[in-house]
Amino acid sequence: MFLIAFLGGIVTILSPCILPVVPFLFARADRSVASVLWTLAGLVLTFALVSSLAVVSSDWVVTANGVGRDIALVVLVLFALSLLSARLGQWLMWPLVTLGNRLDPATRRLSGPSGSLLIGIATGLLWAPCAGPILGIILTSAMLQGPSAQTSLLLLAYGLGSAVSLGALIFAGRGLVARMKLSLPVTAWLRRIAGGAALGVAVLIGSGAQSALLAGTSSQGAAAVEQSLLSGVPKVIDYLVDSVKAATAPDVSVKGEMPSLSGAVEWLNSPALSNASLKGKVVLVDFWTFDCINCQHSIPYVNAWAKKYEKDGLVVIGVHTPEYPCERVIDNVRKNVEKLGLNYPIAIDNDYAIWRAFGNQYWPAHYLIDAQGQIRYTHFGEGNYDTQEHVIKQLLDEAKAGGQVKG
Repeated sequence: MFLIAFLGGIVTILSPCILPVVPFLFARADRSVASVLWTLAGLVLTFALVSSLAVVSSDWVVTANGVGRDIALVVLVLFALSLLSARLGQWLMWPLVTLGNRLDPATRRLSGPSGSLLIGIATGLLWAPCAGPILGIILTSAMLQGPSAQTSLLLLAYGLGSAVSLGALIFAGRGLVARMKLSLPVTAWLRRIAGGAALGVAVLIGSGAQSALLAGTSSQGAAAVEQSLLSGVPKVIDYLVDSVKAATAPDVSVKGEMPSLSGAVEWLNSPALSNASLKGKVVLVDFWTFDCINCQHSIPYVNAWAKKYEKDGLVVIGVHTPEYPCERVIDNVRKNVEKLGLNYPIAIDNDYAIWRAFGNQYWPAHYLIDAQGQIRYTHFGEGNYDTQEHVIKQLLDEAKAGGQVKG
């Protein structure tokens, strides 16, 4: 599984979620090899640490994560400004240089590695890669069983894979620039362009508008590659693949009774719903979380189905199960529900009660339940929207006809 996690990290280079960190990393490409490696190390270690803590539901973790992100944004904004102005960069580095001189007057090497590591740590605090099949398995296993050394090592392997692919890209760019033998004025302009890009991304992340940056992208390609990696693994993880692999055909056979919806810490847009109250209705249960780019791509389709087929008897239920600490804050969920224009019932599943009941392992995950309360169709990840809508209409037609389906 460690090899699979490492390969899954390498595949993240194909994912749109890598885009926000690229300007910060490429801005370090003109530094020494050691400097680039220190930055990548900071990214990997911080990602593994933050993701490991994300499965802890303590309030202090949520608070620390929010404070850490704010500090990281300040660091990256200062870094971007130092690229835009060499004089400002020298002024900003003065405290580190002074500290290095006091600790070791004969050298200033402390400021080099420490500065590079700091940029990597700040980048790692802001990087939230798309939870594709491989990362989804690691995180959901930790959420169900609690944090462990194995989970942290798997996340570290995933981060190392990402660092390898990003590092290869950065060093390839370094080689290209070196062969071009650019003049000093051109190099200065490239530095300013990198600083402008880094500052722009920092502002986007700080304002929460990074979704607009990724709105026209899709992670289906990367997810398909990850699925092929999982499918090629020996029998030891085959049972994990089956639970996250998207259906390739509309299999509408009965897959068991709808699990309980009890256990949500709060409901938005509706009083608490029960299985009994939903009998006679076709139900779509959508597991999602507001900071997941895959979910952001699928939510418009779910919302459209909720509006289009409500009069025909479809009930859409969003189950918001958090992936990262900031997503556990109910006010944050409420703001995003309003921002997305979602009027259907939303269950806040902070304790993973509904997640466990369904045996779910992926964001987004769609479960279609017929009027008799039986699960008839599942889909994990983005895509196959036409097929899902076809199944919705089929189940609504069955409900109108009063048909019974035998499993």
